[in-house]
Amino acid sequence: MTDSQLFNNISLGGRGGTNPGQLKIHSGGILWKKQGGGKAVEVDKADVVGITWMKVPRTNQLGVRIKDGLYYKFFGFRDQDLASLTNYFQSTCGITPEEKQLSVSGRNWGEVDLNGNMLTFSVGSKQAFEVSLADVSQTQLQGKNDVILEFHVDDTTGANEKDSLMEISFHIPSNNAQFVGDENHPPAQVFRDKIMSMADVGAGGEEAVVTFDGVAILTPRGRYNVELHLSFLRLQGQANDFKIQYSSVVRLFLLPKSNQPHTFVIVTLDPPIRKGQTLYPHIVLQFDTDNVIQSSLSINEDLLSTKYKDKLEPSYKGLIHDMFTAILRGLSGAKVTKPGKFRSCQDGYAVKSSLKAEDGLLYPLEKSFFFLPKPPTLILHEEIDYVEFERHAAGGSNMHYFDLLIRLKTEQEHLFRNIQRNEYHNLFDFISGKGMKIMNLGDVQTTNGVAAVLRNNDDDAVDPHLERIKNEAGDESDEEDEDFVADKDDEGSPTDDSGEDDSDASESDGEKKKPMKKESTKEPSSSKPASKKRSKDANEDASKKKKPKKRKDPNAPKKAMSGFMFFSQMERENVKKSHPGIAFGGVGKVLGDRWKQLSAEEKEPYEAKARADRKRYEEEVSGYKNQQPVNVDSVNKSDNE
Repeated sequence: MTDSQLFNNISLGGRGGTNPGQLKIHSGGILWKKQGGGKAVEVDKADVVGITWMKVPRTNQLGVRIKDGLYYKFFGFRDQDLASLTNYFQSTCGITPEEKQLSVSGRNWGEVDLNGNMLTFSVGSKQAFEVSLADVSQTQLQGKNDVILEFHVDDTTGANEKDSLMEISFHIPSNNAQFVGDENHPPAQVFRDKIMSMADVGAGGEEAVVTFDGVAILTPRGRYNVELHLSFLRLQGQANDFKIQYSSVVRLFLLPKSNQPHTFVIVTLDPPIRKGQTLYPHIVLQFDTDNVIQSSLSINEDLLSTKYKDKLEPSYKGLIHDMFTAILRGLSGAKVTKPGKFRSCQDGYAVKSSLKAEDGLLYPLEKSFFFLPKPPTLILHEEIDYVEFERHAAGGSNMHYFDLLIRLKTEQEHLFRNIQRNEYHNLFDFISGKGMKIMNLGDVQTTNGVAAVLRNNDDDAVDPHLERIKNEAGDESDEEDEDFVADKDDEGSPTDDSGEDDSDASESDGEKKKPMKKESTKEPSSSKPASKKRSKDANEDASKKKKPKKRKDPNAPKKAMSGFMFFSQMERENVKKSHPGIAFGGVGKVLGDRWKQLSAEEKEPYEAKARADRKRYEEEVSGYKNQQPVNVDSVNKSDNE
């Protein structure tokens, strides 16, 4: 027999499906590599504690159980492979493979066998299924007879797999003879306690290499004790506990915040962790930038000098975020991305912006853009179809901001709003230097093209939109009705806002958001057909024919306010504080975005106020309509005096 045997088209089974690859069995143990590269499984022969064979539909399954409780299932062996592999395991590992029979009856009523940290469910004398308790993340007792097992997210799940085993429910009858209990501890409770003693609900009995206590994590939000183990990362919080295999860690990002006391460290995962129905592909940790700590690693010296040679040191001292990143990189082997050459006007690594009504920082990196802290959005340069610089949609002549639209090849769009105008040149130089397509400059593919548009928005520049409004107003009074303006801002329905669409939700500036194209000297066209300029005589005739302005009755009841109006009253000042210098129309836009983000429960207090105010208005209107008539002439006369 040769020193090694190679088997092609062998699939590694997991809760999320199977991944095809190549299996090599050699004198030192077992090595499986995923087809096309990526994930690999390596098992030392000294760690193997059990081998099983099972005839499954159309092929044979090899089961390998190792010391730490992990259980690997390999599919794709032929019948003629069984004899040679049996001899190989006997001579190399001193283990005789055990043959099991598969139950295909379809029954779900049977017996549970807990052997080590393996749970086997058998129907009669045949095995229906088995799971490793090392995969169990949580157990719950539902009622008196049901026990639910929740599983860790499977790091072997293929990228395109849609289904993954997340939980199994067991029904343990009260008269069960295998798990005998009493009135205070029914059989289901006994079964759960036995599972808890074997399952990897905690750290699986393995001591952490190093622990970072009380780390602020922004997604999934909370404070966690972060434990770095030899094979996995554990996040232990008050309400949640996550175990993440290092094979799921795709990349690490170390991103400082300019002029801020914190630094981001992002752990990007594939597959992501799950909290309820929400998936988290990025774990965003926030460390104090100036925090210096010292710690020694709890790791075997032999292991440190062999497997982790040149990767880890016995002890560390330095900034906490650098120390965390270095240790995690050494254990997981993941690469670390740091800021590149881009610098903002504040000499930082990112520009302030907002995405989906959330304020944050946009980091232009050498191969990607990263928006933080939430929603954490990673955009690879190779995925981008084009970018577009846009005039800020706040309206008015005081324009200090612009927007950046990034469109992906998948036709998905990300609109980053409220970027300060002085950041334009740095962003333009960075994007053009990466060879990305900039759509809205037309034939003017230079930095001065958009800069000219930005200069047109200076305080001392002429706003063509305002000029058009003034011309169309004719001889109308320039005095503004304050009540009308307030109602217009408050009553504007937030549903008019199209989120990332190109239209502005606020009617106060009356202008749709326009691409930052180089503007001509001609007056912008309105949505109405163009009309010829009126002569002086025509203006005078129109002035004579104009009807007098209808006077508002001071005794009329004040109109009822909507739930959005009450919300606006509460949040208006907060918007102004978080967006210094924001124009009047921009406030309504931000309020509309935030209102749409609220759930029905969060909107309910404002809707309740609206219902009460509507009732008040209906009662006052009823009394107002039934009151004695007023001498209108006398009212007008007194007002004019």
